[in-house]
Formats: sequence, structure tokens, C-alpha cells
Amino acid sequence: MKVIDDFSKIFVRYDLGSAAAGKETKVAAKSKELQKVLDTVVKGDIQGIDAAVNEALKTTDPKEVIKEGLVKGMNEVSRLWEEGIYYLPQTILSSDAMLKGIEICEKKMGAAMEKKGLVITHTAEGDIHDLGQKIANALLRANGYEVIDLGKDVPVDDVVNAVKKNKPAMLTGTALMTTTMTAFQKISKRLIHEGIEIPFVCGGGAVSQEWVDTFDLGVYGKDASQAPAMASDAVTGKSWKEIREKFNA
Repeated sequence: MKVIDDFSKIFVRYDLGSAAAGKETKVAAKSKELQKVLDTVVKGDIQGIDAAVNEALKTTDPKEVIKEGLVKGMNEVSRLWEEGIYYLPQTILSSDAMLKGIEICEKKMGAAMEKKGLVITHTAEGDIHDLGQKIANALLRANGYEVIDLGKDVPVDDVVNAVKKNKPAMLTGTALMTTTMTAFQKISKRLIHEGIEIPFVCGGGAVSQEWVDTFDLGVYGKDASQAPAMASDAVTGKSWKEIREKFNA
């Protein structure tokens, strides 16, 4: 049996160190400093984002660093995700790197970055499979939306109360099991009873468009990558019926 005598690379992330890392990047930034920020986000290099952002801030306005470095980098990650080049680990790491960079820029500005709108996300009551929710969270935050993540196995009452309290532009729910997706119908009825009509995007392995079409407010989310576009429509005032017609036609 071969004995390992070199432990130096056991905890090395090979996606950062390989020649292929960042090879797919097709976006060029306005300066080498912003390019470094962009590339660091694409690589999901959480340890390196501080240095990259602080270097860029020496010569560039914080808002410009956010827009042309951090957000552009995450937009590239969204492309890589949609093309099947990146998966959940890379997407989450890139999102975390971007959010860390934004915090540095906000500290420099002395104010929080203006968000496009608020979205509440959750995984259905009785369901602990929140993979789809995590992806949607990352992509929504990457596209400039504030996300209130209620977590997994969230009671119907908690979802309704969160919507009443925070008044989001859009609500999303994820369910992997057919025994838990019925919570979405209950939420819909409760919201309508409260006089609240917002797009309620429902997705996950158990959910189908045919089923979502059976209750009001429901919009079928086939893939988490649709979330930012749906949120954009919700923020601009499109109704749940209009969004359903656009994405579920």
C-alpha cells in the first residue's frame, strides 16, 4: 500500500489552481484592478476578494467597483451556471465572494448599496431539501436583490407573517416531495384572504406547471436561474398573472 508523505495539497481547491480556472470568462473589465475583482468573483476566491477589492478602491469609486467588478463577475458566473459549466459549489462560493466584496465597498461608501427590490424565499413546511432555494438565493443576490431567506421546513404561518411584515415584491417556495408541496396552496389562500397579491414562484422536484396553474398567485419556476428575471418583472409592477403568462406559456 502506497504511503502518503506529502500532505500539503490535501485541502487545496483544484478549481482555483488549475489552468482551466477562469478560462471560460468572456468579460473584460475597464481596468486591470477591476479585472482582478471580476476574476476573483468568477473563481469564487473568498480569501482573495479583500485584497482585490481594496486594491481597486485605491483608484476607483466604490459604486464602480461594485457595478463593473463584483456584479459583472457574478453575471459571468450566472452565464457559466446556465451553460452547465458551473454547479452549486462554484455558484455559492462566487456569491459569497461578491457579497464580501460589496461589504467592503459599502464600508468605504458609508452606506449600503441600493437594492433593486426584496424577495422572500423558503423551502416548504416538512421539507428539508433546500438545494434549489440556495441556488435561487445566490442568483437573486448576485443580481442586486435583497433576499430574506426563511430557511427550510418553514411553517405556512411563518411564511404568511413574513410576507405581511416585509412586503416583498415576490415570494418563492421550493418543494422536493409531493407530501410537502401542498403547503404552497395553503400559503396562496392565506395571502389572498389577507388581500395580498404578489407573484409566488413555486419550484422543486415535486412541482409541475400543471399543478401550479391550479391556484392563484402561483408561477411555476422550472429552474432557479429564472428567479432574477421574474423578480425584475415583479419589481416593475407586473402582476402574478402577467408573470405566469410570460414564463409559463
